[in-house]
Amino acid sequence: MLSMLRKALVAGLLFVSTAGLALADEALKPFILAYTTSGDMNAAAAEVKQKLTGAGFQIVGEYSPYAGALVIAFTNDALKKAAASTDDGGYVAGQRVSLTKVGDQIQVAYTNPIYYGNAYRIADMNDIQAAAKQLEAALGKQLEYGTGDKKLSAKDLRKYHYMFGMEYFDDPSELASYDSYEEAVAAVEEGLKNARGGVTKVYRIDIPGRKETVFGVAMKEGCSGDEYIMSRIDKGKYRHTAHLPYEILVSGGDVYALYARFRIAIDWPHLPMIQSATGATFFSIMCAPNAIEEALTKAAGGDI
Repeated sequence: MLSMLRKALVAGLLFVSTAGLALADEALKPFILAYTTSGDMNAAAAEVKQKLTGAGFQIVGEYSPYAGALVIAFTNDALKKAAASTDDGGYVAGQRVSLTKVGDQIQVAYTNPIYYGNAYRIADMNDIQAAAKQLEAALGKQLEYGTGDKKLSAKDLRKYHYMFGMEYFDDPSELASYDSYEEAVAAVEEGLKNARGGVTKVYRIDIPGRKETVFGVAMKEGCSGDEYIMSRIDKGKYRHTAHLPYEILVSGGDVYALYARFRIAIDWPHLPMIQSATGATFFSIMCAPNAIEEALTKAAGGDI
């Protein structure tokens, strides 16, 4: 009997290990097309917001980065708990739904929490997976997209960088430093209120149990501008509008942002560097990384 129990236990462990490996090797994508609709954008947005709040999500902000596009940012307790499970995990707390007018249709899409949970190296993926299930139940799911032919597993995402010499998740832009968390948050709030660097606030989420706050921000000036960047690289059949808005993270007295060569690339990992049929390349926005860092530094009250 003991021998049989040992065999059963070993078999169970092998099954769990194999299942875990299969999950770790599954290809993930950053965006999920919920559905397409037509008609009035405001009516479509109202329906999305009703579905989100009905599923227990809290809407924290919304904005239109350019004509024909609307982004709705939201969170819930599971997302905030997951963010709190990891140092600098605040980036995952605010997920987004986008509505994008493409021809006669409105594409309703949302960020895939499981993709970003791995990209941002979140420790507690159980809460991320719970949030993902709630989102799918609330909004639906037609297809996942956003990596082209490139396949990225959870393991790949946790060590992702676009290419040799470019930044990882843990190579952020260091925007400013203050004597306390409270001083840092106040400085960012003031900078966003005054639109320094052309940067304004879309949302704010405080991470429970940590001196950490994430701000979603809109950018409107020059090479850092949301419309400037998206007009050059977001040309696929299914739009990446939910890439926006960018984030500023306050952690203790320090203010950070994910470096653009990571933050943009994680949403377009398949985008070529210098040549494509549509003209969408990273070369077309080569001025953006430094411009974004400078704009966000101004917003945070840091030194250029």
